[in-house]
Amino acid sequence: MMRPGAKQYVVARPLYSEESFAEEHEKVYRHRKTMLHHIRQYLTCDAKRAKNAALSLLPVIGWMKMYRIKEWLLSDIVSGVSTGLVAVLQGLAYCLLASLPPWYGLFSAFFPVVIYFFLGTSRHISVGPFPVLCLMIGAVVTRIVPDEGPPMNITGFEGLTRDEQRVIVASSVTFLAGIMQLAMGVFQIGFVVMYLSDTLVSGFTTAAAIHILVSQLKFVLGLQVPGISGPLSIIYTLEIIFNKIKSTNVCDVVISLVIMVVVFIVKEINDRFKSKLPVPIPIEVIMTVIACGVSYAFDFKTKYGIDVVGHIPTGYEPPMAPNLRIFQETAVEAFPMAIVGFAVAFSVAKVYSVKHDYTIDGNQELIAFGVSNIFGASFKSFAASTALSRSAVQESTGGKTQVAGLLSAIIVMIVTLALGYLLEPLPKSVLGAVVIVNLKGMLMQFREIPYLWRRDKPDCVVWIGTCLAAILLGLDLGLAAGLGVELISVVIRTQFPRCSVLANIKGTDIYKDRKDYINIFEPEGVKIFRIPSPIFFANIEFFRNKLVEALGFNPLRVLRKRNKALRTIRKLLKKGDLQCTSKGLMSTSSGPIKESEDEGDMEELDLPTDFKDLPIRIDWSAELPANICVPRVETHSLILDFAAVSFLDISALKGLKTALKELIRIEVDVYIVSCDQYILEKLHSCCFFDDEVQPSMFFLTLHDAMLHILEKHPEATEKKSDFDKIVTTVTVHHPGGSLRSRDRNVPDGETKF
Repeated sequence: MMRPGAKQYVVARPLYSEESFAEEHEKVYRHRKTMLHHIRQYLTCDAKRAKNAALSLLPVIGWMKMYRIKEWLLSDIVSGVSTGLVAVLQGLAYCLLASLPPWYGLFSAFFPVVIYFFLGTSRHISVGPFPVLCLMIGAVVTRIVPDEGPPMNITGFEGLTRDEQRVIVASSVTFLAGIMQLAMGVFQIGFVVMYLSDTLVSGFTTAAAIHILVSQLKFVLGLQVPGISGPLSIIYTLEIIFNKIKSTNVCDVVISLVIMVVVFIVKEINDRFKSKLPVPIPIEVIMTVIACGVSYAFDFKTKYGIDVVGHIPTGYEPPMAPNLRIFQETAVEAFPMAIVGFAVAFSVAKVYSVKHDYTIDGNQELIAFGVSNIFGASFKSFAASTALSRSAVQESTGGKTQVAGLLSAIIVMIVTLALGYLLEPLPKSVLGAVVIVNLKGMLMQFREIPYLWRRDKPDCVVWIGTCLAAILLGLDLGLAAGLGVELISVVIRTQFPRCSVLANIKGTDIYKDRKDYINIFEPEGVKIFRIPSPIFFANIEFFRNKLVEALGFNPLRVLRKRNKALRTIRKLLKKGDLQCTSKGLMSTSSGPIKESEDEGDMEELDLPTDFKDLPIRIDWSAELPANICVPRVETHSLILDFAAVSFLDISALKGLKTALKELIRIEVDVYIVSCDQYILEKLHSCCFFDDEVQPSMFFLTLHDAMLHILEKHPEATEKKSDFDKIVTTVTVHHPGGSLRSRDRNVPDGETKF
């Protein structure tokens, strides 16, 4: 920490208003490009742009050219094998969330990974099934093809089994989400994910974790529970589970508890000793293999009635076209899937790109995931993103590039083509237990609530609102509701900013909130008002109300009082009850004079005070004759600090101009300081200035305006007796040498504070 007063600086320069600065310093003329010019430039193509476009569309070309085979290949192989084993297990487990046969999860862990290898810009994320997306797909699948009752009347469902119908629904909605992602990437609108704040995503994923937990209870308990979608589906599902709790399969419960306890303990060991372990212990894979062997050896399916994975077909199925009717039915659900899938993947990719010092392209990521989902959906896979735990395995086991991801896809392919039959006796309760254990990270996000409440209450409201909405309304409507809460919080923050009255810190050119400091200087009759937000249609009235509160009087009311007083004075002069003298207006009536009621047009009261037909100009700060009473205005100058005002809309321009005119008409000088150049240009283009509101009220800095006021009103400092002459330091530049400084006294006549 620097010792106070150890260093000083003083800049000796003229006092600048915006006009005087513009006259003295010539600006560089910059040609403004039109929208047509931008479009023409965007559509122009040459050899260099074509090459850059090819490299950007195929990032694999860029990083493969710099691939270090000796240093990276072994690490990628180890990482690929480890990630592939986890991907197989998660593919089977997460498929249960989508209400699909388990082996389709293997398709989602293969096809999107291959496409992302060529198109993706992240080198570390593991592409494949993501539990939140799987749950969102499951909600659509069970809505169109419910567990009980007939499916929705859709062309193409004839002659198909329920599982086949569900696969068509899942692949079609995935295809549509991929089209949306690809379109957003092509049109360069990847910025939409900026509206999903970390707080919103945290609350949303926590709610998704609760949905996932409830959805897996039926596998852990061995119950037959129909899939329910829509608002309050989680409540109805829990009701069914509690009604059937007596039918719980004890063997399923025991297996699940053993799996969860062992996996949880080993995962904690992995986290605690990750710096000492060369590779994290793949406990999920180990326990799955053990469970498969035990289930096969003791024939759990026959003896205990346990639901197992069952027959897994060998090989891949032929590609198919999406169902256009399902597009119409699922368009509303497909859009949040596209946004959530990309937002989660991009967030994880950004973390690893910062850690390993390389860049990722948001628009190219949209294209990569869009094409991955379109291609995968053609081969009956469902929406892909990235699972946080799987990506952590790929990165922590030494993965350097997406070569590890490609190798993990090869492991999945080997299981699909040759080893799938080994997983047939695997109890579904094991998969459910693995899913639940992996929810720990998302469920622990509840710990953010106390922190957010202490640090930022609006953000806490966004977190809780998003979480509750997603739990009760479902993930799609919950995301929309959370986004609405977030936007409302932003609007409220900008609509009701923390305005403040500033004061000068003695002996400096620094101005701070008067409530926060003791050693401050406030010239009499001067107010400095700061609004730290844009001024627009929603907060212009708030701005005016806060300004009136800071001033301590309503300028419009004062103006009307003065004009009413002028009417009364004119009438009394006409009657002879008042007389003009060298000392001002004197009452000639012996009795009290009653103020007459207003007559005439009330709109005239809002016009500037007019003294042209009076023999003298009235001093409103002096005592008025008879019983005429007008509020006194102690403020002669108002400074509006626009340093934090980033834009003004048309409604704000009109409201601001009205407020300025009201102040000017009661003889309060208004100065606007630190105004952005583009706002000034907008004021000129919108004909903001006239005979009353003039450009001369704009000053370069707050200190410039204050010095101007003190020069214009020297009585503001003459009444202050505690300000001595100060010593300043002037910086002098010597050509060819270094910067030196020397002390000098402030010249006489210069305003000092």
